Amino acid sequence: MHAGRARPLRAADMKKDVRILLVGEPRVGKTSLIMSLVSEEFPEEVPPRAEEITIPADVTPERVPTHIVDYSEAEQSDEQLHQEISQANVICIVYAVNNKHSIDKVTSRWIPLINERTDKDSRLPLILVGNKSDLVEYSSMETILPIMNQYTEIETCVECSAKNLKNISELFYYAQKAVLHPTGPLYCPEEKEMKPACIKALTRIFKISDQDNDGTLNDAELNFFQRICFNTPLAPQALEDVKNVVRKHISDGVADSGLTLKGFLFLHTLFIQRGRHETTWTVLRRFGYDDDLGLTPEYLFPLYLRALYMSTRNEHYFDPKACQAILVTFLWRVHLSGKDIVLKIPPDCTTELNHHAYLFLQSTFDKHDLDRDCALSPDELKDLFKVFPYIPWGPDVNNTVCTNERGWITYQGFLSQWTLTTYLDVQRCLEYLGYLGYSILTEQESQASAITVTRDKKIDLQKKQTQRNVFRCNVIGMKNCGKSGVLQALLGRNLMRQKKIRDDHKSYYAINTVYVYGQEKYLLLHDISESEFLTEAEIICDVVCLVYDVSNPKSFEYCARIFKQHFMDSRIPCLIIAAKSDLHEVKQEYSISPADFCRKHKMPPPQAFTCNTTEAPSKDIFVKLTTMAMYPEDHYRDKLSRDTGNTDRIENLRKVWVFLKTAFHARLRCMCTCNRCTFCICQNFLNSDLLQSIKNKIFTAILNRLRARVAEWGAMLLADDEGSITHQVHAVSSVEDSIFMESSHGPLFLEARHVTQADLKSSTFWLRASFGATVFAVLGFAMYKALLKQR
Repeated sequence: MHAGRARPLRAADMKKDVRILLVGEPRVGKTSLIMSLVSEEFPEEVPPRAEEITIPADVTPERVPTHIVDYSEAEQSDEQLHQEISQANVICIVYAVNNKHSIDKVTSRWIPLINERTDKDSRLPLILVGNKSDLVEYSSMETILPIMNQYTEIETCVECSAKNLKNISELFYYAQKAVLHPTGPLYCPEEKEMKPACIKALTRIFKISDQDNDGTLNDAELNFFQRICFNTPLAPQALEDVKNVVRKHISDGVADSGLTLKGFLFLHTLFIQRGRHETTWTVLRRFGYDDDLGLTPEYLFPLYLRALYMSTRNEHYFDPKACQAILVTFLWRVHLSGKDIVLKIPPDCTTELNHHAYLFLQSTFDKHDLDRDCALSPDELKDLFKVFPYIPWGPDVNNTVCTNERGWITYQGFLSQWTLTTYLDVQRCLEYLGYLGYSILTEQESQASAITVTRDKKIDLQKKQTQRNVFRCNVIGMKNCGKSGVLQALLGRNLMRQKKIRDDHKSYYAINTVYVYGQEKYLLLHDISESEFLTEAEIICDVVCLVYDVSNPKSFEYCARIFKQHFMDSRIPCLIIAAKSDLHEVKQEYSISPADFCRKHKMPPPQAFTCNTTEAPSKDIFVKLTTMAMYPEDHYRDKLSRDTGNTDRIENLRKVWVFLKTAFHARLRCMCTCNRCTFCICQNFLNSDLLQSIKNKIFTAILNRLRARVAEWGAMLLADDEGSITHQVHAVSSVEDSIFMESSHGPLFLEARHVTQADLKSSTFWLRASFGATVFAVLGFAMYKALLKQR
């Protein structure tokens, strides 16, 4: 998604509407206030009770629908009053400034009555309204101030006149403001300081805004904060004025021309004390907080990934412009329904971080890597997680990703852990990004813009290419067969380093980057516990690694059984690992050997592996596993062929395929070690000794033709060439038998490969051979260049 300008979270995003209840003694002017607000003139005849009034959202300053409810003691019972109190968001207690009895009733009747009907921890905000100010020339504030100091739930007091229309609009504005921007969660009037929950929230906001992590907000950071919260920057003089106000009241509020945390908290305390708590609420809500100063579920768990996928499922790509309309509709329906919608990813799709997310995580890492050693020490990691309500990573993370020699998570390990979290639990990833303030700092609608949902795997198979960057490999084998060694070897740890890992710190996952054809991919290894049958979740993966212990005669039987139960007829590529190859190999107690088993099921031969090395273990098997996950079509080519029904045609194509592989895979030097794809065939053909030998023989034959007049020397040379060429042909036959282990090829295939001695003596054969080899070399080189350019 493209970066867009962030919209501040208004109070309207917190409340659907505001319900204002007016109570008070009879004949104090409650109904007159409502009638004067609606008609904008004093009514000549006032009914006993006004009907409920609804003010549309576009009329109110806060853009929130407002309901005004009148109470009449003559027409309503106590039960109806109690019900109205329970439904109200704010209550206006009206008294007459010229009637001392009505003022006394505020404390003797109405405030105790309201408090009895509300919870102590969630008291309703109260507004004291002194009506009929036109009848007196004095103010009642001297009488009301002690009451306001006694009851903290009283937000403010407004003196007004329904007859003169004085402060009528202000009265309902303050009532609405008391609901949308309450003082109670922010400030404690008795102690004259902010409450701990408010301090904690503002501290997190400060740390997120401190993008260079130097402990102060410089001018650029203050301007960015001002812009994302209020959509307008501060002028240089205004910035200096703010700093001067802080300097005047606290000595350590400004340091090195930057605003410190103490100064930041002081400013918000000043706003609240001066009645401008809507400023603090605007900041809090922009950073995802609700009225209880907790991060809202809508902020932590954005719900529109599913909408994004469904809007573009036909194209299998994400188009932000195409998603915009459906996104707005989707969120609005969620808002109206009031229901929680669980984020669901289609079964054949995965979730990954996109480029913008990795850039954000890179800047986050650099922000907290204070010593610039490309690793996060425990103190640096603790500082990073100060914006979290809890520590999200346990000690097992150090055995899941790469660390340095001191056990500190490296830069690559940091990105790998985030990649793992996104792949396994995207909801948790969204939550973590929300704590870090991703949507704030990147100015996105939400942190869901950091997530990419990959297209359906079936489409990747059809197109024979994938856009995924994370591939999952399930590691299956008996207990103590060496699976943990395989996982830790991916992180570059040999057996000596693995022995230092505590049992309670072990991890069943390992993730690291692997390079295939120069592309950086993430390989995720998952250690599957030994069981008789695998669950559906344990089967889903991109590639399977079956591990057996060469020193345990009963180890391979489990791998063979699991393969036949779950993977023999599937399209998931499998690779068998012969672990602990440094130990003495024993015969496996199975009907056939592991090599014969692989040959029978058309799998690559068992790969010897050991982590008992002085240096880091070899990563060849991980490159091979990643390559098989990226190009699984080579694995199940035969399975797809059987589905077509053209058996004869498929068999002929298979013979041609085997012939081509056999002819050009002599002493292979391959980049991806699969030896099956077109890229490998071209690469190996151009680098093979066979091609060089044929070229030399062609040059020798031409030289012999030029020396035809010297019969004696020519015959000798021809005889030598025959012997060497015949030897070369037999060498190729030996290589193909050892590499591909084909049991039989059929008579037609053998005739095509057989080169007789008479053919070698024939000049016509050499002309045809030279022409064919030249054409084949040109075509092969062209294919190689095309593939190389593409990759």
